[in-house]
Amino acid sequence: MRVKQKTPYKRILLKLSGEALLGKQFTGVDPEIANYIADEIKSLSDIGVQLGIVIGGGNIFRGVEASSKGMDRTTADYMGMLATVINSLALQTALEERGLPTRVQSSIEMREIAEPFIQRRAIRHLEKGRIVIFAGGTGNPYFSTDTAAALRAVEIRADVIMKATKVEGVYNADPIKDKKAVMFNKVTYIDVLTKNLKVMDATAISLCRDNLLPIIVFNMQKKGNIRKAICGHKIGTYVGE
Repeated sequence: MRVKQKTPYKRILLKLSGEALLGKQFTGVDPEIANYIADEIKSLSDIGVQLGIVIGGGNIFRGVEASSKGMDRTTADYMGMLATVINSLALQTALEERGLPTRVQSSIEMREIAEPFIQRRAIRHLEKGRIVIFAGGTGNPYFSTDTAAALRAVEIRADVIMKATKVEGVYNADPIKDKKAVMFNKVTYIDVLTKNLKVMDATAISLCRDNLLPIIVFNMQKKGNIRKAICGHKIGTYVGE
């Protein structure tokens, strides 16, 4: 049952990596992980939060890696965009199995399986309580899904970007490789850029800074973390002014 709860954020953009769907597999989508993510998302819908989602395609195809091995960069990036559509449809299925009304909007037109991205329509879906998954990146090569997330967040007038990761937040070094790495509770956009903190790529960070759009980087693998962060608990790292 949906029970509206007062939260610091009314409308959010959740950024998921394609690798988040891998689970224990080497490639593709692990249904168990997709179901776990859908359950976590349902906990937000239950409190009346409006939710847009951007998901990467790295579990299927990574355009940058392919181009580094000799493939034409434009072609490789378009292949990566199509991978995000596959992931979006997989996540849509998991969400709808939980009774959550969901729409996939693609920046690359494919009307048989997704709506074209239209800003006003996306906002209207959100206002009606539908989850909107934005597929196909920006629709242009040479831009990452981080940039797509920042762009869509600005377009739908989101209050915050929630960047899901497999670590607790933003560190001064890779916490998986360096056990002495220190986590930041809060960093500025400039710190992210000048210290190369790898939160999101520079284009995405600059877009967020120009539009004063905060980012919360948190561990999605801990059950309940995303709801706690949305409800104002100190979870992860806050990126802002």
